[in-house]
Amino acid sequence: MLGRDDGASAGRTLVNLNSGTPKEAHAAASWAAERGVSYPDGAVMVPPPLVGDPGSLFLFSGPREVFDAHRATLASLGDPRYLGDDPGLAVLHNAALLGLMYATMNGFLHATALVGSAGVRAAEFADLAVNRFLPTVVDATLAEQAPDLDAGRYPGELGTLHMNLNALEHIARTCEEQGVHTAQPRLMRDIAAQAIEGGHGGSNYLAVFEVFKKAAPHTR
Repeated sequence: MLGRDDGASAGRTLVNLNSGTPKEAHAAASWAAERGVSYPDGAVMVPPPLVGDPGSLFLFSGPREVFDAHRATLASLGDPRYLGDDPGLAVLHNAALLGLMYATMNGFLHATALVGSAGVRAAEFADLAVNRFLPTVVDATLAEQAPDLDAGRYPGELGTLHMNLNALEHIARTCEEQGVHTAQPRLMRDIAAQAIEGGHGGSNYLAVFEVFKKAAPHTR
């Protein structure tokens, strides 16, 4: 929380690496501008032990000239990545990447619990899931098809959302049969169903992107 300033900070540069929201970053940038303070906002994308490692990712946004002037100092923390003039971009990317991290971890933990219901050890499953399946089936697919997200193009020749909904139904039912938590697979099933209701039944699974781009309806 930024407090009062007696003017002594004018002409200085304030770099904020606290987590927050884009709205909070814009408010901080306005506070700084009113006091003649240069303000790049940032986000730390590594755990504390990795601060200072040249490969550690740090995100920054705000005035380009301020970032360039202090790049050498920022580089002492790790690898500084400049995202743009909008001061909210760093924390926006932070939220997006952490959301991806938690969703990925939850996916792995849920999948491990599912196979664990049959006595499969986590270490055994991790080799198959993390070292084999994810890199070849998920990682490569997302990188290759990211331009289709920008174009709103979801060709379904290799598999439609209807087909994927069937798979999601099987996952949810398997979890029920095995006595494993079902909320996560049910949510994935419901999101796919929403995309189909929106007219994307013949598209591939990435068409659920159209659901994610809109705010979820409020429920009581």
